[in-house]
Amino acid sequence: MAENEVRTRALGAVLMNALFRWESLVTIVITAILFLFVTDVPLPFGIEWQPWFWLVLGAIAEVGMVGAALTDPEANAEAIAREFEQKYDLRQIKSNVSADRLRRAMEYRRNMMELASRHSGAMRTSLRQTISDVNDWIGHMYNLALHIDAFDSNELVERDRKMVPQQLEKARQRLARENDPAVRRDLEEQVRGLELQLNNLEATANSVKRAEIQLESTLSALGTIYAQMSLLGTKEVDSARAQRLRDDIKDEVAGLQDTIDALDEVQSQRLVLR
Repeated sequence: MAENEVRTRALGAVLMNALFRWESLVTIVITAILFLFVTDVPLPFGIEWQPWFWLVLGAIAEVGMVGAALTDPEANAEAIAREFEQKYDLRQIKSNVSADRLRRAMEYRRNMMELASRHSGAMRTSLRQTISDVNDWIGHMYNLALHIDAFDSNELVERDRKMVPQQLEKARQRLARENDPAVRRDLEEQVRGLELQLNNLEATANSVKRAEIQLESTLSALGTIYAQMSLLGTKEVDSARAQRLRDDIKDEVAGLQDTIDALDEVQSQRLVLR
């Protein structure tokens, strides 16, 4: 879905660029001049020239230029690259470590695009398909980084991680001293609730630690994919080796999504307990 959104925005950018490029402006100006000042053009078969013919010819020329721009693979690739990096704005990532990993991932992607531009035909098509998968991969990395930020910047979680162990210890000490059965039942219930809350907080913290490790691991995997792409030859476009690259990327994306889902689940459990 994110990839389709980027492509749609890129298509819009290419269209706007085609409409406002200097060739289009020149076409519009020339068409306007001809429409206003050139009214007598000899035509065969006794056809009488009409000024609005210039508008039709100008529109045909403009449509031709716009169509050429929209079908230009280089222009589309550049537009997608710009829109992709605008969508995943690294300035939104608060963690310097996560931002650095994403920045390096973007560098790998740019190098992959440069690698694809050196080839032509089926090889270029294959590499661009792989880069499309990498786009989804980096999108999941970005999403995971946002989840890590959400945990790190959550002051309530940080407060609970400090206070809940203290509250639990006090409740246990009070329970050990209490003799009244009714009060003991209330204290036992309080201890169970605090234990559940503490377990959930620890599970959340551990999930975030695993997410940070996975973010680093997936960056290394991305570097490996880039190295393997560099070794692909034109005879291997449809080979099992090229397909394995895309399968490896899909596995990495699935792993990132599993981690994101796990963080969401732990977070939802924490909210329920509160």
